[in-house]
Parts: sequence; structure tokens; C-alpha cells
Amino acid sequence: MANLNKRNLTEMSVAGKRVIVRVDFNVPRDKKSNEITDDNRIRKALPTIEYLVEERAKVILVSHLGRPKGFDEKLSMAVVAKRLSELLGKEVILAKDVIGDDAKAKAAALKDGEVMLLENVRYHGEETKNNRAFAKELAGLAELYVNDAFGTAHRAHTSTYGLSRFLPSAAGFLIQKEMEIMGGALANPKRPFTAILGGAKVSDKIGVIENLIDKVDNLIIGGAMAYTFFAAQGYTIGTSLFEADKVELARELLAKAEEKGVNLLLPVDTVVASEFAADADYKTVPSDAIPADMMGMDIGAETAAAYAEVVKNSGTVVWNGPMGVFEFDNFAVGTRSVAAAIADSAAISIIGGGDSAAAVQKLGFAGKVTHISTGGGASLELLEGKILPGLAGLGDKNPRRLMAAGNWKMNKGLPAEAAALIGELLKTTVDTASEVVLAPPYTALAAAVAATQYKHIEIAAQNGHIAEKGAYTGEIAMKMLAEMGVEYCIVGHSERREYFHETNADVNAKIKAALDWGVFPILCVGETLEQREAGETFDVLKKQVAECLAGVHAEDFFRIVIAYEPIWAIGTGRTATAEQADEACGFIRSEIAGHYSEADAAKIRILYGGSVKPANCLEIFSQPNVDGGLVGGASLKAEDFAVIANTEK
Repeated sequence: MANLNKRNLTEMSVAGKRVIVRVDFNVPRDKKSNEITDDNRIRKALPTIEYLVEERAKVILVSHLGRPKGFDEKLSMAVVAKRLSELLGKEVILAKDVIGDDAKAKAAALKDGEVMLLENVRYHGEETKNNRAFAKELAGLAELYVNDAFGTAHRAHTSTYGLSRFLPSAAGFLIQKEMEIMGGALANPKRPFTAILGGAKVSDKIGVIENLIDKVDNLIIGGAMAYTFFAAQGYTIGTSLFEADKVELARELLAKAEEKGVNLLLPVDTVVASEFAADADYKTVPSDAIPADMMGMDIGAETAAAYAEVVKNSGTVVWNGPMGVFEFDNFAVGTRSVAAAIADSAAISIIGGGDSAAAVQKLGFAGKVTHISTGGGASLELLEGKILPGLAGLGDKNPRRLMAAGNWKMNKGLPAEAAALIGELLKTTVDTASEVVLAPPYTALAAAVAATQYKHIEIAAQNGHIAEKGAYTGEIAMKMLAEMGVEYCIVGHSERREYFHETNADVNAKIKAALDWGVFPILCVGETLEQREAGETFDVLKKQVAECLAGVHAEDFFRIVIAYEPIWAIGTGRTATAEQADEACGFIRSEIAGHYSEADAAKIRILYGGSVKPANCLEIFSQPNVDGGLVGGASLKAEDFAVIANTEK
């Protein structure tokens, strides 16, 4: 699962470093006094903050509060700073701004073990737009980045995702817990695995249902969404809330569950009322006999008992969404019954945030479940199988995680054909442990970015220009790539060097421009057939590494990938052996060690890029100095590239 296997806080050296931490301090406040009415979100962040303080880091906290339109004194972080100071038992320094002079001065003056809180990050409209210039300014305050705000991890905002494009990053303890418990349950559940889904709309849970049907043993449906399923079965549903345009979809989901052998349970009896009101007259009826003038408000007692029995016999239970109109006491019985069944069971029990979490808290069962997620929207998207930007951007536990990068060159340039190939690859590479990157032509970049949003495949450009704008006909700026959401850019490819006479100095400038905008460069180096036959291979590589990386700091190596391209083995019919590939990659690594350090060289990824195919990828990727492949022709065939992308070291 791509959200998992991220570096955690304890795997970074933080002593003496300025660490910017994204926390979720969006706490509820009294409308009149502006005092905090529930500090649970602040308390949840304490383990990460206290660890950093104990490790003598210089802690810079960043969060949003409400939805301000520019500066709004009522949404200042001052009230949060005060409460956090009380909880920590020490002063929390409050900056007057986010990236202004006061924030910069206070960040620079921080001493080891001190804590400062930036002003409301959403005072800047750039935050929710994931603006790269804003991200760079914000990153300039620190040396390391930690994300501990699971509640906002499903948002690709500057402070949740953009910072990871500029700073080495890790998950805080709260996010780590969410990934281990919730993500782990989805990836490797104790069976039988039961999912309980409620709420008003099928449309809100379509992706969740479709994803879970492939994973669960039991799928329990409740809430108003059940009435859309009733309609799909031909039942009369009276005046119940339902989605007429989703009836056919519900019918398809029922068929799919049957096909997959999933036990999909719908309410057999329903509590109905004459109107949507807390004091409405109500009664219980069979689900297939809802009166024409009444509406469903809750599951009935027989259904609650049946659901409880399934829960009792489950190994893992995930619950998201109430069973009825939980805010009305008369129609909270079903939700209460399910909550009690989960609390009494021996199953691993995970409450997926939002209304379900509120119900468990309100009913006093919080201490009897395994885990209550801190993110409503984030937990829902995790259940849906989506890649959460706030997690995806964090550093991998293994900095040299295998990468399969497909360079399509001047092929598949029509948006529709690019999207079609990506669609095939999304299905066939979904379970890979490798990082999968595709580089379509510029004409298909926007379509490729759209097709891979919240998915496990990342997109690269095949080239980029160093200038931000200007009279450069046919060129695309690194800034443009960043603002499009392109993650990588290939630089120094042998074909660019040969046909467009790019020099090492040109490539060096492109690397710096890419890094400046948070685009990760894939640096290509390699020798021609003539150079190899003349015994100049290592001289050529030595010169390319030195000149292409001139002025690049080791701190940026987490953002750089190198690809060794033996030009003599590309399209010539000649193939480098696995030993030759490893020898060259090993030499490149040794050169980096000479310019920087052994530790720095040990962390940088080096790919092999000379005619990687299904037949040779396993042998090549198994070499100690090879961390994946830059793939040409084979990346244009879904079946071939899937074999390469799914290869394990």
C-alpha cells in the first residue's frame, strides 16, 4: 500500500535542527468568548511535539484554524498558543505572521528545545492552492518537515504536501499510528473482515464500497444510503431520502458483491417516521414495506441484532457512518446498538472519523475500541483506496526504494491514448512496492496528471527550461511543471545531449531550476559506444557527475534520482549485462561519495536505463547498486511495463 512504509519521526536526526511540523489545531471555539471548547486535537499532537522538545529540536508548528479570508483576528492562533503552553508546561512562542519578517526572525532565533507557533497558515490564500513559491518560503524557515495532521492529509495543500517538495520529511506519531492501524487493517486484516458503512448518500461512499468489495468478507449497509439499495431491489421506500440517479449503481454493487462472494447485509426492518423531526411519530416496519407517507430514519431492532452477530464473529471491523438520524435520540438506537456491539467485540475495531467517531465518543465507548481515526475525510479516502497527498509526499522508509520510470519519448502524446495506457497500468501495478513514474510527452502531461490524481503513479516531464517565462519558443518552464502538479523531470537524457547539444553545464542549470520549484530531477548520465570502446567510460561518468551536480547540496539528494544510460546499449541491439550495469552504477555512487560522503552516496537512488525489459529486469534490479530502471520502449506496453514495475529486489 503506497501510503505505508514512510519514514517516521524517530528515523530522522532532529537534534539542533529547525523542524517544521504540520499539526491539526483546527479546534472548536465558543462563538462569544472565542475560548477553546475541545482541545482534543491539540492533545493528540503532544507526543510528537514533546518528543521533538526532548530531542532538542527547534520546533516550528504550523496549522490552520477555520476558513479565514485573509487576516481575521478571531481566527488567530493566539488562543491555541495559550492552551498549548499550558499543556506543555512551557512557553510557546507565537509568530505574528507565517512567512513574514517576524516569523523568520523568531525561527532563526529559536534555541534547542523551544517551540514556536506560526500564525494561521490560511491567512495566505496560497496555502490551499499548494502554491510552490509559498511552499519554498515556508520551507525556508526550517531544515526538516514532519506531518502529524492526519485530518488534513487528504488535502494537497502547501503545508500538507508542498513542504515535502523542499525538505526531508517524516510522519509524526499521530500519522504513524493512523498508517499502522488503519492502513495496516486494510492491507492485511485479521479475518473475517467486516466493514460497516452508513450515512446519507451512496454517492459519498461509491469509491469506498467499490474498494472494500475486493477486501472484506462482510459489508454492512445502514443509514439513508440503504434506501437507494432498497429502490434497486424494487422495494417501496415512501418519502425516504434516496438518490434516484444512483439506483442502477446500487444494483451493480449488489451484483458485484454477490459475484465476489461478499456477504452484503441490508436492513431487514426499518424505523420509519411521518416527518424528519426529533419528535415525529415513528414505528418499525419490514424494509420491503415502508408506507408511502413515511420515511426511513433508523435501522430496526432485528437488523441491529443481526449486525451485532456479524460484528461479534469478526476479526477486524471498520465503521464509517451512522445507522440512522443519530442527532435525534429516537433514531439513534441503531447507531448506539452497532457502537455497543463493536465495543463488546474482541475484533480489531477502527472507527473512521466523522459522525461515527462522534457517536462513539458521545456514547462513552471510546475506550473500548482499538482506534478512532482523527480524520473524517482522510479516513474515508483511505478506505476508498486513494493515495493521500499528505502521506504520499513524505520520505520513504527506504530512501532507495525501487523505481520503475517509463520514458514514453515522442509516443502516446494524445491525451486520450495516454490516459488509456495509464488506466491499464493503474490496475496492473496497484500492489507494487516500487515507485512508479511515467513521463509522457508535454501534450499529454495535463491528462496524465489528472488521470493519476490520488493514485499510486507519479508523473514526470521529459525536459524543462531553467527560465520561469520569456521568449523561449517551444520550451516549458520548471515553474509551469510545478504548478501543473508534475512531480519529476528527466534532465540530461542522451537524446537531448545528442540532438540538442545539451552540455553538462546546461543539465546542471536544469537540476537547480527543478529543485528551486520543487520538481525532482532524474539526471541521466552515460557513455557512447565510441567512448566505451576507447576505455573512457569511467572518465565520462566522472566528468558528468562532477559537472552536473556542481553546486548541488547533499541535503537535496532525497529529491534527486540518477539514471545510468549506456547509450551504446539503447536501440543498438547490444545489451549491457547485469554486472556491467552494477559496475557503472557502483562507480557513480563512489564518485558521489568522493564529492560528498559515503552516507550521502548510500542514500541516493541510481537507476539503470539501457533497454530494460521484462526478461532482464529481475537480474538487473537485483544488483546491489541498481535501484530500478528508466524504461523506454517497454513502458509503452502495459503488460511489459507491469512486469517491470512489479519486480521486487
